[in-house]
Amino acid sequence: MSIRADLAPALVIDLVDEAATARLAAALAPLARGRDVIALWGDLGAGKTSFARAFIRALTEADQEVPSPTFSLVQTYDTAQGVALWHFDLYRLAGSEEALELGIEEAFAEGITLIEWPERLGDFLPEKRLDLALEPGPEPTSRQASLYGWTDRLADWPAP
Repeated sequence: MSIRADLAPALVIDLVDEAATARLAAALAPLARGRDVIALWGDLGAGKTSFARAFIRALTEADQEVPSPTFSLVQTYDTAQGVALWHFDLYRLAGSEEALELGIEEAFAEGITLIEWPERLGDFLPEKRLDLALEPGPEPTSRQASLYGWTDRLADWPAP
């Protein structure tokens, strides 16, 4: 399973710096609903964790510490909507079956799920999802975000 290279992105946004990435995450967060899966694609240092932290802060409406789940593999948060938000960092997974031990099926069934390194899930990655690919931009701190999926929600969305 990989990013939807066979589809054209619903939206492509240039992000000049980390603050622009945070604004994108905060703007997308209100569109998320229970049972949504957001797959964050990109190389090391692409901005996946920065995006996730801003997205989590926007949904929890709290200026709280948002640790990277690099070592714990998963962190959960209560959102202002009353829906659990699950943040998975699957970089250290040896195989996709290990994700089942982390409760990923429960996250898919009930919560809002953010996944860093979604390619580690293989066939367990749901087809119905938002893919957000972060790639280097022309400047050292810039990125380009390509969004695949959520075409109905993004159609009239005023991108930041």
